[in-house]
Amino acid sequence: MNRKKFISTCCYTAIGVPLIASSLQGCGGLHYATAIQENGRLIIRKTEFDNNGKLRRFILVNVDTMEFPICIYRTGMDKYIASLMKCTHQACELNVGGGMYTCPCHGSEFSVEGEVLHGPASEKLKTFKITSDDENIHISL
Repeated sequence: MNRKKFISTCCYTAIGVPLIASSLQGCGGLHYATAIQENGRLIIRKTEFDNNGKLRRFILVNVDTMEFPICIYRTGMDKYIASLMKCTHQACELNVGGGMYTCPCHGSEFSVEGEVLHGPASEKLKTFKITSDDENIHISL
């Protein structure tokens, strides 16, 4: 391969890969659920996990009184874990995917249970108590 062709290929790759990755991420999409806030808790309908007959692994909820969203991760039949999407290292908003939370600022990784998998963060994520009934998930704030 000549030098001109090599540089051209590298440039197209450098531009193309991020564009393709962002479009694929959009296809899977993050789902921000609608929640009702009352008496110090959030109420989210379990149907928010339904994605045209396929169950989502997680959903996100924005809370007016919080700077960061809450991620509700479905770990099994009627089992959920809710974590604040705030890195305990330097308060960056976490990304969710691949069965873990990752910090785009400094690379910390957390399990869906909120435990630190990889630093520099040393403290686990803030998690919330969850109960559920036949139709709803209740998160105590």
